[in-house]
Amino acid sequence: MTDASAPAARRPGEQALAALGLGAPDLSPTDASPHTFPGGGRWRTEIPSCEGPEALAVVLKEASRLDVPIHRISQGSGVWMLTDSEITEMVEATAERDIELCLFTGPRGTWDIGGSTRTDSRGAGLRARGHDAVAGCVEDAVRATELGVKCLLVADEGVLWTLHRARAAGIVPADTTLKVSALIGPVNPAAYAVYERLGADSINVPSDLTLDHLTEIRRASATPMDMYIEAPDDLGGYIRMYEVAELIRRGAPLYLKFGLSKAPGIYPYGHHMRELTLATAKERVRRGRLALDLLARHGADGDMAPLGSRLPGELRRFETYS
Repeated sequence: MTDASAPAARRPGEQALAALGLGAPDLSPTDASPHTFPGGGRWRTEIPSCEGPEALAVVLKEASRLDVPIHRISQGSGVWMLTDSEITEMVEATAERDIELCLFTGPRGTWDIGGSTRTDSRGAGLRARGHDAVAGCVEDAVRATELGVKCLLVADEGVLWTLHRARAAGIVPADTTLKVSALIGPVNPAAYAVYERLGADSINVPSDLTLDHLTEIRRASATPMDMYIEAPDDLGGYIRMYEVAELIRRGAPLYLKFGLSKAPGIYPYGHHMRELTLATAKERVRRGRLALDLLARHGADGDMAPLGSRLPGELRRFETYS
């Protein structure tokens, strides 16, 4: 999972600024991530917030039109918001193109009766409140994997550990991958390493982490990292397009997530939000094209992981128990 030399990339405005005597200091090789995805490559792509078969069809069509390679497509409203036939349609469409499909599991604190989630402190936030909420997440996981979904998105440490144990016990397939939501993402290397040991196969980090924060995390864990290159407004609305090559250099193995700022939230999705959802799905792919074009201009587009790759490689885990 390691690569002794991180790829060198041209930095934005480098030649013009150097000509004006404003060149930046040389990059330090010691702050680069030494890790890669298994099978090679330092970055993969993800289109998030793809809320159903119709939005998925829009994403796939636009990705074909703009030549945007996609490794993973994720959904945010939850397994419970999709019928079996809708899940099956999404599974078949992504499998046909060798794209990983990731669906969100179960109840979340921000949607239930817990009043503390609506205070300024947000209380327990996205966590699964009580036994029944964990049970709902597990039921979603079992249902989704039985329908062919191979990646599950979780927003609670207890749910993550429970699903990791379920995976070890054969309750869900052994090749199921578990992805930690950006809504509870860790912000320091110690926390990141704990999520790895609890069973995470890729971990969303908040998009406001600094480059030095990414280097710190990479010294503690090789678990694939997910990061919004453009974040939704409810996650800060950060736009880090011009940093994309350096984000890869510091954070690899990294999923580049193409979100969308200045757009209304769509969770939980319903058909009353159809036009907005389809329009934003299409624009997320276009944002992906813009980011990939930047990578190409900076000479950093040549180390993408092979399309169809999805597994995280060997990771460190806490010992499971029965």
